[in-house]
Amino acid sequence: MARKRMIHAINDALFEEMERDERVILFGEDVGTSIFGDTRGLQQKFGRERVRDTPISETVMAGMAVGAAAAGYRVVCHLMYANFIYTAFDAIANQATKLRLMTNGQIRLPIVFMAVGGGGRSNSAQHSDYPHAALASLGGLYVVTPGNSGDAKGLLKSAIRCDDPVVFLQPASRGGEMGDVPDEETLIPLGKATVTKEGADVTLVAIAAMQRPALRAAAELAEEGIDVEVVDPRTVFPLDRAAILDSLKKTGRLVVADEARSAGSMANQIAAIAAGEGFRYLKAPVTCITTRDLPIAYSPPLETAMIPDAARIADGIRTIMKERAA
Repeated sequence: MARKRMIHAINDALFEEMERDERVILFGEDVGTSIFGDTRGLQQKFGRERVRDTPISETVMAGMAVGAAAAGYRVVCHLMYANFIYTAFDAIANQATKLRLMTNGQIRLPIVFMAVGGGGRSNSAQHSDYPHAALASLGGLYVVTPGNSGDAKGLLKSAIRCDDPVVFLQPASRGGEMGDVPDEETLIPLGKATVTKEGADVTLVAIAAMQRPALRAAAELAEEGIDVEVVDPRTVFPLDRAAILDSLKKTGRLVVADEARSAGSMANQIAAIAAGEGFRYLKAPVTCITTRDLPIAYSPPLETAMIPDAARIADGIRTIMKERAA
């Protein structure tokens, strides 16, 4: 294992896949300059033909990605911030997700739409959404949400090799976080969850950036005698329902931490799965801990108050345990 920041693990994955397959091309806003650091050095290594800076037009970039993939390239389209997916939405929602069906499988679109999403960096309301639930509702594409460096690398490599469209959402607040990355090549299957901490009392499903506060909350609660199992879906579409239900069957209680706003979160979907398919296992109501239903504030104190943290997660688990005791 090596200890690496998430952005460096992503950078390694891009280097390795571009070296492995000359059909892999990368384009997007400032991929040459690499403001985030995840594409740094790629243009110098592979040239401007394969690593291209584009005008600031997400509509054009997403459309280019669909056309280039249909022509035989394996495309990585870097949209910078996840909010910018909204302006690219037509090509993603109406073209990338549907052309395989509409052509009866004659067209395959190996595209990775990359973006940095979520709060925690005071990037303001137009740069802080984590729209994984909206993307998951489309069908026809994978939605990948890594929570640590090792998963980011393994999932991105699998995404680039996938013959169908993938949205890869890097959590903004975790880009500089250190994590273990295997020295050997590791491909993580899309659609497979992992248990990041085993436990017996309550299942805590934590999506992407919520992994760190979830593990902190679990450590705090362990001192109080509450044994928390932490599950990372890693891919929210398709969602690994079996892994979540297996954990719920063991613990009987479910808390979901999701950086999306409550009104449109994967937490709601996971709660519905638990109620519909795991009701017989439940010992207490499902609890969803999400971002407030407001645009993300620019002010650091206000932003912090809006996004779930370890304290809110721990309090939610304490409540669910008390409801069980009552």
